[in-house]
Amino acid sequence: MALPKQVKIVEVGPRDGLQNEKDFVPTAIKIELINRLSTAGFRNVEAASFVSPKWVPQMADGADVMAGIERRAGTIYSVLTPNLRGFEGALAARADEIVIFGAASEAFSQKNINCSIAESIERFAPVAAAAKEHQLRIRGSVSCALGCPYQGEVPVASVVDVVKRFAALGCDEIDIADTIGVGTPRRTREVFEAVTQVFPRERLSGHFHDTYGQALANIYAALLEGVEIFHASVAGLGGCPYAKGATGNVATEDVLYLMNGLGIETGIDLAQVVEIGDFISNAIGRPNVSRAGKALLAKARSEANTCA
Repeated sequence: MALPKQVKIVEVGPRDGLQNEKDFVPTAIKIELINRLSTAGFRNVEAASFVSPKWVPQMADGADVMAGIERRAGTIYSVLTPNLRGFEGALAARADEIVIFGAASEAFSQKNINCSIAESIERFAPVAAAAKEHQLRIRGSVSCALGCPYQGEVPVASVVDVVKRFAALGCDEIDIADTIGVGTPRRTREVFEAVTQVFPRERLSGHFHDTYGQALANIYAALLEGVEIFHASVAGLGGCPYAKGATGNVATEDVLYLMNGLGIETGIDLAQVVEIGDFISNAIGRPNVSRAGKALLAKARSEANTCA
């Protein structure tokens, strides 16, 4: 299959990236991060999470963040909503899309929320119905799609089953997420080949973590399967909670560098994203783990010094 001519990059740094930070990131910093990302050309930014502050204190200011951002026409601002209470918060915050989630691993589901995969997804039925009633987009995220920290390998059939369940709830997009970053290109192609049989290819997305350094290779594998939507986190924000000290989300700068090299349109300004990665890394005192971002930043500074 030929590579897509253009792809959508969903920037997940403000939510999925920052939620694991130990020190609370000031609301003003989150707002500035989102605004900068919107300006750089992202058509979809995962901006906040309406979960209980007891469980995710870093996301306690979701309503304030959504109230403070400068909304760019044509940009989808997504928020995570675990239940109806979270949905009500998302609705009040004027979110464009809600995100619901479920694991493809039975062991992961039982260990984390003490119920089966089927039961966990059925809990989202009233949330999905409410979203449809208010004409909000719904995105379903399938976690542990390429491996589980508890059971190891996850059967492709299990991923397909979860995709079917999310489709039945009316999801507009469905993410195939390599939550712990153990996936390989071969497995990535097997999974996407299977799920495209039960859900439209153009509405599937790849969410890869770089724990084992395979994220870009897996993205390329997904491109070969015709996938046109990918998630990434500026500066590689976000760690992997199941592999201590390991890299989490694939860095947006690295993904953009790959797409530019392949001649695939994204509509996003890589130079701006490199600057944004430097901004947020300095703002929260965290190392920038984007290889392309650090290289391009060093090159720009070297050229500036030479010109001076």
